[in-house]
Amino acid sequence: MSAAFELSKVSVVRPGKVLLDDVTWTVAEGERWVVLGPNGAGKTTLMQIIGASMHPTRGKVRILGERLGRVDIFELRTRIGHTSTAVADRIPPTESVRDTILSAAYAVTGRWQEEYDDQDHARAQQMMGELGIKALAGRTFGTLSEGERKRVLIARALMTDPELLLLDEPGAGLDLGAREDLIGSLEMLSEADDSPVLVMVSHHVEEIPVGFTHVLMLRDGKVVAQGPIETTLTAAALSTTFNQRIQLDREGGRYAARRAAYGHRADHG
Repeated sequence: MSAAFELSKVSVVRPGKVLLDDVTWTVAEGERWVVLGPNGAGKTTLMQIIGASMHPTRGKVRILGERLGRVDIFELRTRIGHTSTAVADRIPPTESVRDTILSAAYAVTGRWQEEYDDQDHARAQQMMGELGIKALAGRTFGTLSEGERKRVLIARALMTDPELLLLDEPGAGLDLGAREDLIGSLEMLSEADDSPVLVMVSHHVEEIPVGFTHVLMLRDGKVVAQGPIETTLTAAALSTTFNQRIQLDREGGRYAARRAAYGHRADHG
């Protein structure tokens, strides 16, 4: 199985601060990863590296078979889908959901004078159907709930059939119902045979969809643990990552974490 991306001894250093420290990480085709860590752990910086938006201070990076620093990054970025609050902030509030998704074909936000063919329109319809948002097609982006926006952003990111999809805290700001709707959509996406490699950043194990295969945990720019989620996502690793005594539970393929009761050790299973 070939690698979607490879980071070898990657560090990102800024004046007075090490954002990433000697990170080595390989993600293969067909894998679904969640990246966990507290605020300031380096998650956003890591996503910028694998999204070809930032070069490391030290180390080597290969993304979709291309060496970062020796490739046209603008061409490379067309092969990577990305959802984040930064993307949402660039979408005009008066833009329709249909056009918000459709305009990804030209890598723009806000329809202007682009021309779209039948294949583009069919792809947009397909993405809306798969994310369960066909009924929102005529709504404007500014009238959507936070949960609806998150699903529209994922549909937009999938519009160009990317090989790699980066989801930066997709559950942030959602209420319980909207979060569960989003997780359901991500579970369906993770199970699809033609789905891209998925990498999702989160603070919460409760947001990990069933079907995600691997986890990487960061603290202070360093990797605490990485590997198959079944064996790597443990109370011990979470406790180290978040500097808390954590109890971890799993039911029906979903996880839940809370601080361990005072006077009791966390379940390290």
